[in-house]
Order: sequence, then structure tokens, then C-alpha cells
Amino acid sequence: MTTSKQTPDVLWIVTTQWRAQATGYAGDPNARTPSLDALAARAINFTQAVTPHPFGPFARAALLTGVLSPENGVREYFDPLPVESRTIAHELRERGYETAFFGKWHLWKRDPAAPLVGEAHAKIVVPLEAHGGFDFWEGFEGGFLLNDPWLHGTRVVEPTQFRGYQADVLCERTAEWLNEQITKAKNPAPKIIERKPWFCMVSLESPHPPYDAPAAGISAPNEASLELAANVPRGGEAEAKARRELAGYYAHIEATDRAIGRLLASVGDSVMVVFTSVHGDMHGAHGLFRKGWPYEESVRVPLLVRVPGVHAETREDVVSLVDLSVMITKFIDHGVLPRVEATSSQISMPSVVRLPQQCDRMWRGVRSKTRKQVFNADGSVWLDLDLANDPGELKNRV
Repeated sequence: MTTSKQTPDVLWIVTTQWRAQATGYAGDPNARTPSLDALAARAINFTQAVTPHPFGPFARAALLTGVLSPENGVREYFDPLPVESRTIAHELRERGYETAFFGKWHLWKRDPAAPLVGEAHAKIVVPLEAHGGFDFWEGFEGGFLLNDPWLHGTRVVEPTQFRGYQADVLCERTAEWLNEQITKAKNPAPKIIERKPWFCMVSLESPHPPYDAPAAGISAPNEASLELAANVPRGGEAEAKARRELAGYYAHIEATDRAIGRLLASVGDSVMVVFTSVHGDMHGAHGLFRKGWPYEESVRVPLLVRVPGVHAETREDVVSLVDLSVMITKFIDHGVLPRVEATSSQISMPSVVRLPQQCDRMWRGVRSKTRKQVFNADGSVWLDLDLANDPGELKNRV
């Protein structure tokens, strides 16, 4: 078991659409991720981690509450997380933590008729009662603006635009808040005997589309030089589209990795760090794109947990993002990062998200290290995949 006797400060870094395979430490030859590679060299790498729902709002709700969708109240893409929901922030506040959230929320009310990309959603005000129990909150509902984001919250009352690459802006403002906590610890007020530990979650939108958006000065790799997986069909539009989009995707991965590296440098080595993503992206695998699909490119996510004073290791626990809040609270309560004893994870899409290129059906499934079964809404089997002998999921045994 992984143990620590201290009550650590905890930093969660949650990205969007960053699939598990797309890092240098995971062996992707296209990915330039020196910051995450360095983190992985000192962290527990959960190589079997999955999202319970490969679509943003469903996954975010499950991550924060530890309850699967739709039981957590989020069944449809535009459903808000119920304001009475209990989240990881409530759990840690009760354990004496100061809590803070920065970045993309994507769990409040949105107008289905408004354009998803742009200022209409970026400037939606998330009210105090919908901040998920966080003491400090600064972010935005949506909008997919990877540059010049609009932020509002505790110290920015009205939506205000900040110039720069979104990941840079969010990581810099997170670092400012964290520095304030460090300063408090060094110079406590006379009546304060002991400072509170802190829990901070920074939620980054990148490397989510639009993939052709500027990536903080990072040049996209040459499309023709990209190495594609064997399950991307060759010679047609799927390959051309995959190469075109992956070039921008890897540029945003490099830019986001750089922003994360600067944030990690500001917190030092005594902080517990979690890095993950809410879902992946198909990028042409099986001729498909975007998320919502039950395949590995959409469902599997990176998950690194750096525990202060604990050596790096690779774990094959069958872990889901829905397990993360319980893992962290158990670690804080007992000084032990527990093993996930389950032999399989539940995965599902609670509803059809009627957006271009997304999955065309509701489904539910069970994934172990060696097998994945996926069922249609009527209970019929859609996919039966042998992950041990067919990791590219090229043969559907149904």
C-alpha cells in the first residue's frame, strides 16, 4: 500500500479530451509532454484508468460527486448538476481543508439554442449556490475559447476577459492563489495556530477542439510525419481528417503541458498532485471522431497521482474517475492510497448528445483489463472486445 502520515495539500489538474495514449511517458511518438513525463517519473501511473462517461458534463459530475450519471442528476448534455449535490469539496471542507476551483465548470444551465463555441456560453454566470461547495471559485461555464478566456467568480464578480492562452491564464491565476496560501502559512495571523491544508482543482479545456486555434506559439507538427494507430483506416478522408486534426491536437497538448509544468514548479514537492482528463478523442480510430464512443481512445484517460515521499510505480488497478474522490478522502483519513479491488469498471453514455460526429446511441458497458462488453439501450450486445489479444479493438466478437 502507498502510505503517508502527513495531511497533504492536494492539487487536481483535470484536462479535457486528453486521451490516455497521448503522452510521451505512455509511448506516443507524436506527443511532446516533458512536464508530464517528469511528473510520471515520480508518480503512481494508473494505466487502466477510464472515464465512466466519455462526455464532459456526465464525466465532470461523476468526478466531483463520486456518483455515476444519471444518478448524480446529469442525464442530458444540458442538465446542470443539482445545487444540493455533495462533492469532493464538501468532503474536504469537513476535513478542515480550504478549497478552490479554477477553470471550466460545464455543469450549470446553458441555452441549447445558443452557439456552443463563443462568448454566449463563455460569459454565462455560474451563481454562488452552484459552485459545488468550493470556498473559492473562479472560472467559466463553457464556450471552448482556448485563447482569451472569460472568467468570473470570487474575485472577479462580472465575466472579464483575460488575454492569453487559456491554460496559461488558468495556471497562472491558480499559482497566484496557491502562493497566497503559502504566504499565509509563512506569516500566520496572531490568532491562527495552524493553517488549513488546501485542496485546489484546476479544470483546463485544452486539448479540446477547435484544434486549429492558436496554441501559445507552439507550431503544429507536420501532418504527414504523424504516426497513426493501426485502427485508423488508411487512404481516405478518415486518415486525412485524423492527420489534420491531430496536428493541432498535439500542438495544444504541448502548450498545455508547458502551462502545467509552470504550475507544478510553483507548488514544490510537498503537494499531492493528481493529473487526469474527463475523456479522450477517437481521432479517426475505426473511422470515428470526437467522444461519446465506447472505444479505448474515447474511454481511457491518463491518471497520475504523485504522493509526497512515495516512490513512483505503475498500477493496473481497474480504476474510474468516479473512484477518485473516495481514493483521495481515504488517503487523507488513513494515510493510505487504497487499491481499487474491483475487477471491472462501469462505462456508459446516459443519453445521445445530438452534436456532429458524436456517438449516435445510448449505451452501457463493462470494461476489465482484458475484456469490454457494451450493450445497447434495449439490452442487446453491441460490442464484445478482447482487450488482451486485440488492443486495437479491431474484431467485434458479436
